[in-house]
Amino acid sequence: MGPHPAVAAIRHAVRVSLARLEPGDRVLVACSGGADSLALAAAVAFEAPRAGMLASGITVDHGLQSGSAEQAARVVSLLASLGLGPVQSVAVTVAGPGTSPSSQGLSHPGPEAAARAARYAALDEAATAAGARVVLGHTLDDQAETVLLGLARGSGARSLAGMAPVSGRYLRPLLAIRRSQTLTACEAQGLEPWHDPQNCDLAFTRTRIRHQVMPVLDAALGPGVAEALARTATLLRDDADVLDAAAEQAADQLGGTGAALTAGWLADAVAALPPAIRHRVLRTAAVAAGCPPGALSQRHVASMDELVTSWHGQRWADLPGGVRCQRKYGRLLFTASGGSRGGRE
Repeated sequence: MGPHPAVAAIRHAVRVSLARLEPGDRVLVACSGGADSLALAAAVAFEAPRAGMLASGITVDHGLQSGSAEQAARVVSLLASLGLGPVQSVAVTVAGPGTSPSSQGLSHPGPEAAARAARYAALDEAATAAGARVVLGHTLDDQAETVLLGLARGSGARSLAGMAPVSGRYLRPLLAIRRSQTLTACEAQGLEPWHDPQNCDLAFTRTRIRHQVMPVLDAALGPGVAEALARTATLLRDDADVLDAAAEQAADQLGGTGAALTAGWLADAVAALPPAIRHRVLRTAAVAAGCPPGALSQRHVASMDELVTSWHGQRWADLPGGVRCQRKYGRLLFTASGGSRGGRE
């Protein structure tokens, strides 16, 4: 008899994802010990050697709960027992005002985003040191929740496009796999996943979406909402990729992001761009000037856009990261916020 259907589905998804790599490449499985990443780790441990690849593992200890170090040690042991190696645990410090969720609403990142930033920094460092690609256990359910979060924030098409199957060094093989399948796969293989208590804490936005919003949508609209949201993400990602490429070309025609930081861009030329391209060009220039991408909201983009489409003598737009976008003598210029204060034409 072959493997359980859930195990087979996850192994197939991993096999397809690894097919883009070469024999001899190393992959690093990020595992919290939860069902999603544990089922992924088991599948990678099975598939990678058959593809001639090296597979190691990592768990990140955020230190946000008592006993987190012991849990990390358990995950290390479990990953090693699956045949991954070497396996490491990395402890990180999560920035922010403690472990309580933010009460400031969706527009503020809160501890979830801080933990994510610390985790990805640790994964980047470990992957660089090992010369590896990182494999993550995000599922279709995670994708659906991400789309709803982006919709609630009003973050635009790129945010609604969700997570990509491949993003730089990161691979996400399970974006077509349901969370229920990973639970079943763990059970079928005799693996005992860890159930993170924060995944049931309704103080966290994503947890509320998981346990309150999605069940209501399923009850009101019928089954298949999660799949529909994931399909929407795929379609929007394709569109966003095309628009991003067009925006990159437009930025080059304006003189490149370097020109926006030195001589500036002709405001009329920026204004002539279609809105979908113009907004992306402005965002790209702001990020190139030093704005943290995650802190740059649509409100910031709109304030820059007004400098070229609704000019009535306003002086500048202050952006995250100490960056200022201002219009001077018909040109749009990005500077440090402590720069020249003469903004009128």
